[in-house]
Amino acid sequence: MRRRLLKTLMVSLSAGLLLTGCGNSKPEVGSIKGYDKGEEYLSIWVHSIEDTDEGQAYKESVNTFNKKYNGKYFADIEFIPRNDSGGGYSDKINASVMSGGLPDVLTVDGPNIAAYAENGIIQPLAKLSNKEKSAYLDSIIAQGTYDNKLYALGAVESSVGLYYNKDILAEAGVSVPDANHPWTWSEFLEVLKKVQPICEEKGGYPLDMTFPTGETTIYFYAPFFWSNGGDFVDKSGLKVDGIFNSKENLETVNYFKQILANGYMSKVAISNLFESGRAAFKIDGAWEVNSVYTSYEQLNLGVAPYVVSDNWDGGRYTPTGSWAFAASKTTKNIKGATELVKWMSGAESGERLWDKTKSFPSTYEAYNHISTFSEDANYAALYNQLKDYGHPRSITPVYPQVSDRVQAVLEDSVLSGADAKEELNHAVDKIDAKLKRYVLEEKENEKE
Repeated sequence: MRRRLLKTLMVSLSAGLLLTGCGNSKPEVGSIKGYDKGEEYLSIWVHSIEDTDEGQAYKESVNTFNKKYNGKYFADIEFIPRNDSGGGYSDKINASVMSGGLPDVLTVDGPNIAAYAENGIIQPLAKLSNKEKSAYLDSIIAQGTYDNKLYALGAVESSVGLYYNKDILAEAGVSVPDANHPWTWSEFLEVLKKVQPICEEKGGYPLDMTFPTGETTIYFYAPFFWSNGGDFVDKSGLKVDGIFNSKENLETVNYFKQILANGYMSKVAISNLFESGRAAFKIDGAWEVNSVYTSYEQLNLGVAPYVVSDNWDGGRYTPTGSWAFAASKTTKNIKGATELVKWMSGAESGERLWDKTKSFPSTYEAYNHISTFSEDANYAALYNQLKDYGHPRSITPVYPQVSDRVQAVLEDSVLSGADAKEELNHAVDKIDAKLKRYVLEEKENEKE
């Protein structure tokens, strides 16, 4: 639908980039152990450090791919870790777009798939059958689809839980609802009110919640907006005015302000507030379960359904999204690249990543093979939430700006007391400045 000139790509992704990429030249047959005559060479980049559990899982998956496709394909993995600011890996990709040195397959963070597709870094995968696509969670297919084309398949999936301290809730006489009948905003305020005296006696707060910079804030709290009928961009991914600053989103921001005003959360982050037993609830990633099991065994942990607006229509609304594999725009072997993408995101690879890193798989088969998701109530709750209510993050070429503005609105409005309506409108202006070139190019393409 939208064609992008590579000369405009780097304006968006890496202004002033000075890195020089080395071309991704095809090696000579026999120059790499296992790469034999008659095999099609496939290069693959991942964002991890090799000597980590995640890196070793990817390496083993590539090795098993080469074993299965011996004589037909040979995959050669390169590890390009991200640095603390998220660069490194993305810098290498940006430089390689300019130099023509992209690999056949690369990892892409789920929320950035639309931007990579829009800007000509990745291309649609070779056609998958309905049976092949049905192997993946709905959220994985939704995340990897842009402009009605499938560009990527998630290696793993992720989830966020509303964790609770069973002992505190029992003392307060609070019962947790089932997954299909979550607490509404109004009901949750009443629950927080009930547990407040107990938490204050412990020197804590009912809810351990913050709005940190980076991707965490939109990841954790977008469900509050979605369940209230709100969103951040329209379906085209190119319009935010009237969506980001909608009345529904204003209601959501004001709900968070009410939580703070009632003293149900701290204005500043308190380390290990929930884990130390001084908070009844905490919103955090699925990694919290393993963290509690291994480091805070005294905490009687439970997972409650994510809270919904009083206006919730029963639709999908809970957090999802993680790293995926995609085929680069420059690969000359889209069929082979697609086979490698399917392998790296398939059930066997997903089980391996779970075993080594406790990252959630992306396929139903992997979940069926991992007994933890049927035997452990907390992991089962997170999986069922993903399966039944998982919602992909906003699909737009300016996702980083959308994410940044959601965090800014919540921090400035809730924690600093700024007017929520003004902050939402200000966010629209900021995002529109980034969207401008995409909108102009869209109009030009419509004329052709």
